[in-house]
Order: sequence, then structure tokens, then C-alpha cells
Amino acid sequence: MSEEVRVREGRSRSLAQALEEHLTEWAERTGITVEIWALPGRDVPSVVARAVLAVLGEALANVERHSGARAVSVAVTLGRSGLRMTVSDDGVGFFGEAKGRGVAAMRAHFERLGGSCGVNGVPGEGTTVTGVVPCQD
Repeated sequence: MSEEVRVREGRSRSLAQALEEHLTEWAERTGITVEIWALPGRDVPSVVARAVLAVLGEALANVERHSGARAVSVAVTLGRSGLRMTVSDDGVGFFGEAKGRGVAAMRAHFERLGGSCGVNGVPGEGTTVTGVVPCQD
């Protein structure tokens, strides 16, 4: 059985719809191009959907605040091992370990569900956030 994400207005929508709407609104507001490489073809439990949306929101906030990016690429896929999410930007990147409250929050959202989240930067080339969450139908 498929659960849907509840939104403020009380209506339901799938994770793919929620992601597409969020990314469209963010791109329009920031002027940063969003390339959607993949969205899930089926839905996930609402607890997973909420975590994905929270991590995406934090990743995009970091892009907007710190990266100087012109474009962001997003892929969210479902496979046998669970959900995979990748958010990559073409901004300034960074050297060393990713730190800060936002990074800690992203990791915590996925770790609570038995998953993991990593942030890698390449100076002058951008930053990539990757996350994996196990989920069952």
C-alpha cells in the first residue's frame, strides 16, 4: 500500500509530485537551474518521504547560501536496496570535511531511518550530497 505526503492544505501527493513541485518553486525563486535526472516511480512510506524532503530542503538551502552555483542536478531513485538521492551543484565546492548544523541535520534525518548521508566537495567544481535510505514496500 502506498502512503502519500501530507501537505499544509490537507491534500495528498506522491513523493515524486512533492519533489517536482518543491524543485520548480525553488528554481523559480532562486534563478538557479534545476535538472531533474530521476524521480521515484512508486511511492514510499511517509516517514521516508518526509526525510527526503527535509534533506533536499537543507541541501538546496546550502546551494543557495554558499555555492554560487548556476545549476543543480537531482536524482531520487528506488531500488531493491531502498531509496537513493543525489543532489549535485556546479558551484565553488570546498576542501576538507563537510561540517555544520545543516550537514548534521541531513545526516540525522537519514540515520534515524537506518540510512546514511554524505557531502563531498571538489574545490572549483561543486558539491554533491548523496543519501541512501532502506525502505520496504
